[in-house]
Amino acid sequence: MNQKELKELIEFLIEKDIAEFELERGDVKVKIKRGGQHTVVQARAEAPYAAVTVPQAVAPAVAASAASVPAAVPAAEPVPEENLHIVKSPIVGTLYEAPSPGAPPFVKVGDMVEVGQVLCIVEAMKLLNEIESDVAGEIVKKLGGNGQPIEYGQELFAIRAKK
Repeated sequence: MNQKELKELIEFLIEKDIAEFELERGDVKVKIKRGGQHTVVQARAEAPYAAVTVPQAVAPAVAASAASVPAAVPAAEPVPEENLHIVKSPIVGTLYEAPSPGAPPFVKVGDMVEVGQVLCIVEAMKLLNEIESDVAGEIVKKLGGNGQPIEYGQELFAIRAKK
């Protein structure tokens, strides 16, 4: 997770008034707890936690303290075709391609989808949120992997809209 992503995450958590958040991505683990007058950010990369406590008013500046955390899995490359509609994650969580382990995925590349059809599930804070298509068309590319942690606004699917 880079400095910009951490700053955006902290700003999002403050905006949505989320008091506690934890993210694991490979060997990087970020845990953020907000309370009363301080924000505590803990970041670990194959080492014990290093905690930093800062006043909430300067919480976005905490990103600088986590610059030593190694970059995790890079974001998926954007699809170069300009006529594709990109479905992005509305929340931070874990992506699931199927309704349950062992079940077939909701959609696969080449499938035709309709508006409102479920594309995947994003688990956030023990809640399963169905991500629906907002356009009708063909799934051209899946940009996220099953069980992968995803960020707010991360690209999940590229859909070639019906004409």
